[in-house]
Amino acid sequence: MAGTFDFSGKEVLVTGASSGIGLAVARGFAAAGANLAILADRPEIYDAGKFLSAETGREVTVLCCDITDREMVSRALSPLTRIDVLINNAGLELITPIDDRGTQIEETFRRIIDINVMGTYYVTRDALKVMPAGSSMVFTASIWAKTAVAGFSAYCASKHANLGFMRSLAQELGPRGINVNAVCPGFIRTDASMRSVTAEAVRSGRSEQDVTDELLANQAMPGLLEPDDVVNTYLFLASEHAKDIFGQSLHVDRGDVMD
Repeated sequence: MAGTFDFSGKEVLVTGASSGIGLAVARGFAAAGANLAILADRPEIYDAGKFLSAETGREVTVLCCDITDREMVSRALSPLTRIDVLINNAGLELITPIDDRGTQIEETFRRIIDINVMGTYYVTRDALKVMPAGSSMVFTASIWAKTAVAGFSAYCASKHANLGFMRSLAQELGPRGINVNAVCPGFIRTDASMRSVTAEAVRSGRSEQDVTDELLANQAMPGLLEPDDVVNTYLFLASEHAKDIFGQSLHVDRGDVMD
């Protein structure tokens, strides 16, 4: 997975790394020799740290933090004296149908925006204090940042916002020698995506297989992606191979969205 990349001596922070894409990406950087810090707001992040340390034989810095809490973010990141690569991966995906009249759906909508947009902003602000020239920042966006799907308005809005934020930062940080890009994964087998399938199946009265088939229908190559399938794209964008790439969003979606 990481055979063509060497991050030896590089300090890498991956947010949302307790499971799914974040954990897979953290494993990829660790396998490529990086000194790793991982962050999430769930206690499972400690298990992830132990797993990665055992797998690599190197200490992994574990940060447990709700990124929507500005002060908590500052405290969590304060031990980090250098960040060569920031992977802004933390995010929340939940269904938010617009015709749901309950107050809970509005709270869910706000929570998604708070995590995916404001939380990402807070982490980025603090991380930049210790990111030198030559460092890299990679956002996890989504193919739904380029299109949309019914019932997920908060998530889609947040991912469109992530791309706008990323592109603006690429302009702002380019003169400082920091390249900023994004990965737009397609539909991937993670706990979050499978939870969304279940919720949509219940809402629409269809089977989970029917919902999954609909989500994958536009792919040029069939089949459900796994978290490991996207890892090398993150490693590439954070590597010297991508030093002249700024403000781009690379799809890993088997041709689901083509532009």
